[in-house]
Amino acid sequence: MPADLEFQVSAFFIVFARVGAVLMLLPVFGEDTIPGRIRMMIAFAMSAALYGALGEPARAALQGGAVLPAVLVTELMTGLAMGMIVKILFFAISMAGSIVSMQVGLSSAVIFDPAQSGQAPLLSKFVGIAAALVCMGMQVHHLWLGAIIHSYQSFPIGGLPPMQDFAQLAIAAVGRSMTLGISLAAPLIVYGIVFNVALGLSARIAPAIQVFFIAQPLNLLLGLSLFAATVGTMLTVFATAMGDAMQGGW
Repeated sequence: MPADLEFQVSAFFIVFARVGAVLMLLPVFGEDTIPGRIRMMIAFAMSAALYGALGEPARAALQGGAVLPAVLVTELMTGLAMGMIVKILFFAISMAGSIVSMQVGLSSAVIFDPAQSGQAPLLSKFVGIAAALVCMGMQVHHLWLGAIIHSYQSFPIGGLPPMQDFAQLAIAAVGRSMTLGISLAAPLIVYGIVFNVALGLSARIAPAIQVFFIAQPLNLLLGLSLFAATVGTMLTVFATAMGDAMQGGW
């Protein structure tokens, strides 16, 4: 019985290594604003819930003679790589918020964002929180958790993670994230170009008037109004894109 218990505990920690590593980097679940002990408890509970479905590959690896410390290290590396890919994709909405802040003249209104480990524009933080809520409401987090389960078919326990494939996937994720971020902020980018061109023409027509100083309140009013009109579509498109990415639609 003790040997069997030790075997089950070892298999559980193999599952915990990958699941916990992914959850530590996933949006919502792994935010730095959540205390570390709470995140650890969430990862432990999630691993316990998934052990029934994922325990068999872990037990098979141990029965095959796998060395526990080596397996734990490879599982941690695999989990961290998977979580980082999702986090890179999620940064698209923060990038879109930063672009919107710059276009409407609020780039200097910053707030500390633990998710970005530094100062972030206020609108970037706002859309980041709103995007997390929309993703949860549209059940995208189920796809995040489903990707953990399906990863055991793509990356079996006991083998070294394909670092070259992960590197190529990370590069592709960065490109897709930037493309998505710019696409989400496209209405505000067009607005910024049109508004600033109009200001430039006004300054040329009436050089004695401080056009840029006078027009700043108008820029805030029009920019925030356009942002309020498009933020719902922006968040919905982002959540849909995240779901497509998890299902391999990109």
